[in-house]
Amino acid sequence: MKAVSLLVAPAWVGDAVMSEPLLRRIAAADKCPVDVLAPPWVAPVFERMPGVGRVIPAPFAHGKLDLAGRWKTGRFLKAQGYSNAYVLPNSLKSALPVAFAGITHRIGFTGECRYGLLNQRHTLDKQALPRMVDRFLALAPGNKAPETPDDAMPVLQVSHSAFDQVCTKLGLTRGHRLAVLCPGAEYGAAKRWPPEHFATLARQLGQQDWTVWTIGSHKDQEIGKVIEQQSQGVAINLCGKTQLADAIDLLSGADVAITNDSGLMHVAAALARPLVALYGSSSPGFTPPLAGRVAILQHPLPCSPCFARTCRYGHLDCLNKLTPDSVMNAIAPLVSNNGPI
Repeated sequence: MKAVSLLVAPAWVGDAVMSEPLLRRIAAADKCPVDVLAPPWVAPVFERMPGVGRVIPAPFAHGKLDLAGRWKTGRFLKAQGYSNAYVLPNSLKSALPVAFAGITHRIGFTGECRYGLLNQRHTLDKQALPRMVDRFLALAPGNKAPETPDDAMPVLQVSHSAFDQVCTKLGLTRGHRLAVLCPGAEYGAAKRWPPEHFATLARQLGQQDWTVWTIGSHKDQEIGKVIEQQSQGVAINLCGKTQLADAIDLLSGADVAITNDSGLMHVAAALARPLVALYGSSSPGFTPPLAGRVAILQHPLPCSPCFARTCRYGHLDCLNKLTPDSVMNAIAPLVSNNGPI
């Protein structure tokens, strides 16, 4: 069935995951799947959402205006005959393709001077809508608040065969219980739990017969290497060896995920994996992991949350004093149905 609506996707993995409840609401109103215009680096997230039709590449370099490219994309979108376009990024350039396409209903927050580009503009009240997922849902047809907490929980779907295929491709064998470590955070060092803490945790898990894998982008390769070395090889370093699609599929098979506040944290939550989320400079009040089995850990300090990329005081105590033992204690009740750790 041809899609009626188009979603213009965010450029961050975590935000892409947060858009799923809105997408689900649009698909229910349209009674057909929703097409998505997405940057290639977040496309694997949408490919694993049940309400998505086509994922159309947004071929624009990050931060570039590229008027010619956006005009060309707009001409392509016009030929698809969409009636509605939901523009989630708040930038002017993100609204250009749907305006060039002449899509009848162009919906989004006023954002960056988009008065002539969007014709159904919403005013964002950040205090009334502190969570990103609720801000996206405010754009939904009918603008009705979620009736249950589950309505605001993102959902990703991965088949068992997809997990097995990635394991075969990478030569991986999981044991009875699998822990996946996600030590990266694109935002900066003030969101990253120390590698030595991840390594200590991996050793403790290994002593309890857990298989431990560390996943992340090529930027996390050195961190993954340090964790592998300091854990005496317990934490197998897969950082840089997987694309986002592989990382999502591997996370789907985890018995527990231990992550920083990052895109992969939201992926693990949307896959309904037991999750320990580690917060440093940021706050779960804005972008919490939305799932049933989640433990959020923070070490409270007067200066936290500061939302800085690096620690202004140089001590990073909000993360350094968040101990591996506290994480082990948080894992236990999350996986208790699988036996004690």
